[in-house]
Amino acid sequence: MSEIRLHHVSLLVRDTDRALAFYRDVLGLAVDPARPDLGYPGAWLSAGPGLQVHLLELPSPDPLEGRPLHGGRDRHVAFSVTDLEALRARLDARGVPYTRSRSGRAALFCRDPDGNACELVQA
Repeated sequence: MSEIRLHHVSLLVRDTDRALAFYRDVLGLAVDPARPDLGYPGAWLSAGPGLQVHLLELPSPDPLEGRPLHGGRDRHVAFSVTDLEALRARLDARGVPYTRSRSGRAALFCRDPDGNACELVQA
């Protein structure tokens, strides 16, 4: 049987620069300059060896209102982090709201500026 691994996750955003202020500047993901011109704005971000987050500046069919307050009850992307408390302090400093994991794990859930849920799990 063929091996299957996650390669990338694509997220719809309304404004690439605003999304980069969250994913690059708050979460610390590095921009991958290898993204070709795809005919619409966006960015590729490195999320570990061989893993990427693709930001697609395209119209989203998803409503912003009516989403669960806790991102663990919504579709979400999960990131493993080496220092959850330092990242929590960065979220606090930027006024990014979050909830703690309800599983008892050392993890937080927050949303990016476009309402996409992110789980941040202590590695």
